Amino acid sequence: DLTEHPQRGGILTQGTFLIVSSNPTRTSPVKRGLFVLENLLGTPAPPAPGNVPPLEQAKGTTANPTMREMMEIHRVNPVCKGCHARMDPIGLGLEHFNALGQFRTTENGKPIESGGKLITGERFSDVASLKRILATNRKEDFYRCLSEKLLTFAIGRGVEYYDAPTIDFLVKRLESKQGNLRELIYGIIESAPFQKRRGAE
Repeated sequence: DLTEHPQRGGILTQGTFLIVSSNPTRTSPVKRGLFVLENLLGTPAPPAPGNVPPLEQAKGTTANPTMREMMEIHRVNPVCKGCHARMDPIGLGLEHFNALGQFRTTENGKPIESGGKLITGERFSDVASLKRILATNRKEDFYRCLSEKLLTFAIGRGVEYYDAPTIDFLVKRLESKQGNLRELIYGIIESAPFQKRRGAE
C-alpha cells in the first residue's frame, strides 16, 4: 500500500529505470524523458544535432544551479528548443529522484519544482499527477507502443506500414479488455502477421 508514499509505485519511480536513465554523477531529464517517449508512448524525439553544447556549459553565472535552471538556459538555443519541449517536462517531472533513484526534496539547497506541462497540453504538479496523465490521457499511446513492441518480438521483424490494421486491432482489444496483457498476447497469436508470412516481392 503506497497511499502514504504517492511518489512511489509504477515503472517511472523504480530504481532500475531511474538509475539507467541518469548520468553517473547527476540526473538526466533528457534521458528520462526520451525513455518514456520511446518506450512507453511510442513518440520518440528526433535525434539531436551534432553541434549541441554539453549541459554543463549552461551553468552560466548562476552559482550551484538546479537541473531545471540549467535546462532552461540550455533551451534558449532555438536548435535545442523543439526537441526539449517534448522530453524535458517528463524528465523534470522525475527530478525529485536523484541519480540513484532516491527521493529528495531539494537540490543544491533549493526546493525541487517537478511540475510542468506536456507538449500535448496536459499540466501536472508532481510525479503522481504525471503518472496519472500517462495512465489515462495517454493510455492509447501506451497501448499502441506496447502492441508494436510485443508484435515485433513475436514475429521477429520490425512493424511495417501493412501491419497498421493489426496494430489498430490490438489497441482496440486492449482498450475493451482494460489493458489485460493476456488479451494482447492472444490477439497477437490470432493475428495474420503472426500466423502467416508474406511472400517474396
